[in-house]
Amino acid sequence: MGILKTLILTDNEVGSLLSMEEVIEAVEQAFKEKGLGHVQMPPKPYLFFERYSGDLRVMPSYLKRMDIAAVKVVNSHPKNPSSYSLPTVIATVILIDPKNGAAIAIMGGAHLTAMRTGAAGGIAAKHLARRDSKVVGLVGAGVQARTQVSALLTVYGKLEEVRVCDKVEEARNKFIAETGPQYGHLSDLIPVESVEKAVDGADIVVTTTPSKQPIVMDEWISEGTHLNCIGADAPAKEELDPAIMKRAKIVVDDWEQASHCGEIGVPLAKGIIKKEDIWGSIGEIVAGLKEGRSSRQEITVFTSTGLAIQDAVTANLAYEKARAGNIGRTIELT
Repeated sequence: MGILKTLILTDNEVGSLLSMEEVIEAVEQAFKEKGLGHVQMPPKPYLFFERYSGDLRVMPSYLKRMDIAAVKVVNSHPKNPSSYSLPTVIATVILIDPKNGAAIAIMGGAHLTAMRTGAAGGIAAKHLARRDSKVVGLVGAGVQARTQVSALLTVYGKLEEVRVCDKVEEARNKFIAETGPQYGHLSDLIPVESVEKAVDGADIVVTTTPSKQPIVMDEWISEGTHLNCIGADAPAKEELDPAIMKRAKIVVDDWEQASHCGEIGVPLAKGIIKKEDIWGSIGEIVAGLKEGRSSRQEITVFTSTGLAIQDAVTANLAYEKARAGNIGRTIELT
C-alpha cells in the first residue's frame, strides 16, 4: 500500500503564490477548454441556511486535456463579519489526481476565489469592452472590487479613472485608502456617493454587490459600455435594470448556472428575456467560436456566476508553485 501525502496550504500561502497575470492566463485557458467541450462541470448545487442568511455551494470539475480536477466547497454568509468576525466567503479547495482520485492538495480558497473571479472579469473586458476603455465605475467596494480592478489594470495596463461607489461610506473610503497605493497605473481613484455617478459615462461598469433588486438603471448606461456583473451568483440576486439586457449583447460564463443564479436569472424567470437573447458563453468567444465586441456602440454584458474550472486551474497553479518553492506542509490522510 502506497503512502498518500497531501499538501496543505493556508489561504495566505495561496495568496502569496498567485499573480493576477498568471491567474488570467490559466482561467482564459480554462474558458477555452470549456468552449471547445473538453471539461466536465456539473452545475453547482446549493444548501441554503435560511436561519443564518447564508448558503453553501459545492463545485467539482475536470479539465480533460489539461488533466486537472478539483472540488471547491464555498459559502456566502453576509452576516459573518458583524456576527462572527469572519469573512463573508470562506472556501476550501481539494485538488484531485485524476489518475487515482487521491487528494494531492487541500488549500484555503478565499484568496483563490477572489483572484479567479477578478481574472474572469478581466478576460471578459479583454474580449467585450472597447480596447481604449479608460474609465471604470465600481458598484460595490468589497474584496471582489479589488481583484476586478487588479485584473482590468493587468489587461489594459493603465486606467485614467476608477469611480468607487458603495452604500457604506466606510467601505468606500477603506477601498481607496487600502488600494490606492497599489494602483500605480491609475491616474485617479474617486469616491462617489451614488450608483448613477459611478456608471454614467463609464467605459466599463463592474457590479459586485449582493443586491436582490436592480441598482444600475437603464437610463444611466451609454452606448458602448461594457458591464461585468459579478454580484449575482445565487438565485434571486439581481443588480441590473432588466431593460439593459434588452439593449445588450449578453455573454454568460455557463448557461445552466447563469440561467438559475446569474444576472439573467430573474429576467428569464419573468419572461423579459429568452434563451435566444443570450449571445453565447465567454468560453465560446475565447475559443474563437463566436465574436466578442462587434462595434464601438454595442453594449455588452458579462454575467459571471463563477465556474469550478476556474478554481481547478487556479488551485493547480498554486500547487505547482508551492511544490517548486517548497511551501506548505504535507500530511498523510490514509
